[in-house]
Parts: sequence; structure tokens; C-alpha cells
Amino acid sequence: MNKITLIAGLVLTMSTILSCDSKKKKEITLEKYPITSPIVVDTTFTIDHVADIQSIQNVEIRTKINGYIEKIYVDEGKPVKAGQLLLTISSQTLEKEVLKAKALVKSAISEAKTAELDLQNMKILASKNIVSKTSLEKTQAAYAAALARIDEFRANQESTEIQLSMTKIKAPFDGVINRIPFKVGSLINEGTLLTTISNNSSVYAYFNVSEKEYLRFREQKSNNESAEITLLLADNTEHAHKGTIETIEGEFDQNTGNIAFRAKFPNPDLLLKHGSSGKIQLTNTIKNALIIPQKASFEIQDKIYVYTVDKDNTVHSRNIEIKQRIQHLYVIESGLKPSDRIIYEGIQNLKEGDKILPENVRMQQLISKL
Repeated sequence: MNKITLIAGLVLTMSTILSCDSKKKKEITLEKYPITSPIVVDTTFTIDHVADIQSIQNVEIRTKINGYIEKIYVDEGKPVKAGQLLLTISSQTLEKEVLKAKALVKSAISEAKTAELDLQNMKILASKNIVSKTSLEKTQAAYAAALARIDEFRANQESTEIQLSMTKIKAPFDGVINRIPFKVGSLINEGTLLTTISNNSSVYAYFNVSEKEYLRFREQKSNNESAEITLLLADNTEHAHKGTIETIEGEFDQNTGNIAFRAKFPNPDLLLKHGSSGKIQLTNTIKNALIIPQKASFEIQDKIYVYTVDKDNTVHSRNIEIKQRIQHLYVIESGLKPSDRIIYEGIQNLKEGDKILPENVRMQQLISKL
């Protein structure tokens, strides 16, 4: 009897020990993991684009004549007004040419007056049949030739005066003078670049966007959404004035798949210069976007996955398609719905088919911490 009781006690003890071990194993396996569900919200995000900044007017100033630089009236980097004298080129030879041309005009006028008097006299004589009709016609021809010479010499005078005016280089518009490579006394030839002038009161920013962004921009524009954009300077500070997109090129670049935009920014303090660098920030809005944290995903062979949890708290991997990457967040194109439960943290320790103890966390709470 004692032996039977002892055996029964041992069996009961072993059963209790095995039961405890099973519970411990179960407790060890079912670890807690934070889970959440995607949310549907209207989201706004920005995309940066490298921009090429150019003045609204940037013009090369070249000489149209040969000569020596006689005097420079402005300094590099200084503002000038339209019509302001910038520099002069030696003009003594041209001044003499102008005087000569004027003298030829005066001489031609005198000759024409003489020819006119001859014609008047010839007409009187011809009316009295003292001279032949042929003589009259010759005198008329001589007078016409004298008038033609006046026109010729006047045209020559105007041409030399235009050339003389080219010795005075003036600003074509209000702007800032850039580098002046040649100094006083330099011999320059026709076509030599003397300097450039930039009108920086406003600037253009040229940048390229993808076809997808282009279509999104057109959609927002058709919905009368704000088209104001931001320019980030080289030090990542924002330009004080917002810009607007003025025009879009007519075709996509076949090599890059991009299309060029042109935006215009006010620049009243002349901070931006021709050739500056910066970034355009385009603001985009997605209505009813399905959002999850990027932290909840993982990649396998260029595909993105999340771990979902079913009603039995079993883990399953699921491939998802991304519509847009936003800082710390993904906008989901397909693969998830708002009712799905996904694991937010610790996914590196899980595999397909694992069971977990889920700990629900609201998506809004997670986003606020990102």
C-alpha cells in the first residue's frame, strides 16, 4: 500500500513539474509586441528639387568697334541705372570722321543749290527756245544727282555718328555690374566682352520634376490649391519671399523622364545673385492617405513588407506597395487596409507563424513621437 501511494505521489509531482515547464515555455514564447493600425488622413509633405537660379535679365555687354578703353566710370559689383555711362572707348578717329562727314554734307548741299540755280536758268532759256530740250534734261539730271549726293553723305554722317556713339558704353537697364576683365588702356576688338549686367530685382529658379510630380501639380492647380513655393538657400535657410511657378517646358526629357519648371521669386534686397544655388520645396497634398510608420516595415529583395497579426495573434508577413515616402512615414498604395493590425516595433526578432502578445498603440500616438 505504501509503495502504491509513493508511486502515485511521484506521478503527481512529475505532472506538476511538467505543467509548470509548459507554462514557462508558453510565457517565454508569447512576448509582448506593440501593434497598431494604419490611419486614413489628408497629408501634406514637401519635396526638395535642386534649382538653378538666374537673374530675370543677365546680358553680356560687348563692343562693336575697335579701340582702346579710355575711361571706366563704374566699379564691379555696383548698381547702375538704365542709360548710365559705364566706360568709353577712344573716339578721336571717329570724331574726325564725323566732322568730315558733316563737311561733305554741307558741300553736297552747296552743290545742290548751284545745280538748282542752273536748272532754273535752263528752264527760262528752254522756254524761250534758246537751249535745246536735251540741255534742260541734262541740267535736271545734274540737280537730281546733287540731291542724291546729299542723301548719300547724310547717311554716311549718320553711320559715323552711330559708330561714335558706340564709344560710349551705357547700361541697357537697371542692374548690377559684374566683372570688368579689361582695364583702362586695354586694346579691344569688335565683339570683345566688356562686362555683364544682371537685373536681380527678381530671379528665376529652374528645376526638374518627375512625371508623377508633374501630374500631381496639375491636379492641385486644377483644384485651385495654393501654388506658392519655398526656396531654400545654400545654407538651408528659407528665402524671405515665396515664389510662384510661372511656366513649364513643353516636353519631357527622354533621358531622365523629367520636365523643367520655372519659378519666379521677388528679390527686393538683392540677396540672390545670378548663378546662385538653392533648393525648391514643392508642397504636395494627398487626400485620404493610408499611413504607416516606416519603422514598421522591412525590405527583402527590393520589396517592402510588414508583419500583420491575425485574430489568433499569429504573425504573417505581407508585401505592400508604397505610393509616397514621407519623412518617417509611408503612404500605402496597396496591401493594407485600416482594419489591419501591424507590428510596429521589434520586427527583427520575428518570423512567419510566430505567436505574440499584442499591445495596442494608437497610430496618432506613434506619429507624434516621430
